[in-house]
Amino acid sequence: MSDTPDKNLRDDSFDAVTVKPSLPSIIEAKSQAKALRNRITAEGGAISHAEALERIANTHGYKDWNSFLAAMDDGPPRSWTPGSRVTGRYLSHPFTGVVTAINGMDQNWFRIAITLDDAIDVVTSDGFSNFRKHIRGAVGPVGETREKTGDGVPHLILDIA
Repeated sequence: MSDTPDKNLRDDSFDAVTVKPSLPSIIEAKSQAKALRNRITAEGGAISHAEALERIANTHGYKDWNSFLAAMDDGPPRSWTPGSRVTGRYLSHPFTGVVTAINGMDQNWFRIAITLDDAIDVVTSDGFSNFRKHIRGAVGPVGETREKTGDGVPHLILDIA
């Protein structure tokens, strides 16, 4: 084997490829900031929401939250795309299921349709039942619907992975 470079291989023979690191959605980034803030609080520290957002931006290589925000995708979290498995609570019942459709609404709000693995009885009466296998809802930045039950719990709560 020769130590001389192959004349057919030149540095300029390769196309330059810019690899953009996979960035979280805005909802995922805010969820990461909330988890960071909770962890620091649990360890006896204190951090503002704004500082948590700045730190999350720094961990992804951005100088500040505004720069990071501009680079992120405004779409739903990757775990909410059609065909993805999701977990959460519907009318206070835990569920697992598959996202069948999702559409953007207002900023960081999405209309989502889910087929549940197991049907949920949505009636609290002992007199009758009504099982649902397919659910729909409009969820916002924290994965919850605006609509709430009589005791103040959102109808649909999605876990953000």
